[in-house]
Amino acid sequence: MFPTLDVELRPGFGLGAFELGASLWNIINMIRQMQHLFPQVDIKYDPDASSTTPIILHLRPHLDLLFSGKNQRLRTICVRKLRDTSPPVTLHYKGSVLSSADEVLRRVGISRNFGPTYPGDDLRYPGVWFSFEEEGIGEGRKGNAHNEDRLQEVKRVLISQKEVDTEQGDALGEVAECPIMNSDIALAIVKVHDGVTLQFYPSNTASLHVRIGTTTAQDLAVSLGRPLRVHYKEDDRMTIHSSLQDESDTGYFYNYFQHGIDFYISGKSHVVKKIILQSNVPGSPLFQVYKRCNWEIEGKPEDDEDDTPPRKRFYDRFETISHFLSPREPPPSMLLDRTNDEEDITLPSATTRLYGYDGIILEVSEASQVISVTLF
Repeated sequence: MFPTLDVELRPGFGLGAFELGASLWNIINMIRQMQHLFPQVDIKYDPDASSTTPIILHLRPHLDLLFSGKNQRLRTICVRKLRDTSPPVTLHYKGSVLSSADEVLRRVGISRNFGPTYPGDDLRYPGVWFSFEEEGIGEGRKGNAHNEDRLQEVKRVLISQKEVDTEQGDALGEVAECPIMNSDIALAIVKVHDGVTLQFYPSNTASLHVRIGTTTAQDLAVSLGRPLRVHYKEDDRMTIHSSLQDESDTGYFYNYFQHGIDFYISGKSHVVKKIILQSNVPGSPLFQVYKRCNWEIEGKPEDDEDDTPPRKRFYDRFETISHFLSPREPPPSMLLDRTNDEEDITLPSATTRLYGYDGIILEVSEASQVISVTLF
């Protein structure tokens, strides 16, 4: 006996517990707590464009969740196979049952609940549209009248933001800023030998400057809240890149998985010694351990009047970022396999390489994607 998937349709905002604009990291963590409803989840993405690929979570058999490629935010929700009873799905809207095991959603039912709209092969309203096809996209408002059978059965329901739900809009574009993003990091501007400036949602929120050697653990707790985990072990494989080591200062990590950032803090002075930013690239060893941190490495301005210094972004290829940091050949790399300590994890590309520069370390995948940045 399958439990019923009982969800409320909220055009422009979401479906049940799934809210448009939520991060991939948050959604997957939520699904982990709902295994009785979603025992099998497929993750689909383009491995040839792993840093910027849109991601689809397929929650069999009813839901497809589409996430934007850059910010990994939930952009579109697709409800399909409304008649499949394994598990059965019940769809509500403003207190009325649209579809259930006993109620077939038809064209006439949509008109009754949502009112008139333009004629076409699909019925579109702000933030939601109803398709009478199992796959693909109909001709929208160009449909013919002979297709408009009042008893025509709905096969799919799609929910998206009202701001981006236009015929000219990019179906794989980014999500408009919305309240669920509030307090999340919108952008992390990296400055070598200095630290990182964190910009938050909403866009009018004051930024936070975390400086290496200056910002304290208490400062972080006040500004970012307590970390999700405090870890008292440093990865010794990183010490090779630093010429100044105090073996008696073991230090500890503040792990902000929800922001995609770790801070390594001195055990003596309790100031930040290192900052690690995670790209959350699909297929990489740390995928979904951290939320994506949208980082950009800022270079020096060309002159005193230059207010737009050059930057390289998380999705730029390693070769481009390496040349930006140092025009010479890339430095020797250190091989890292994060699955060595995890017996139950196997990945097709588990090995990464660490490249050390003056004040910064890049962790690079076999596909030349920078999956993490460490400042020290």
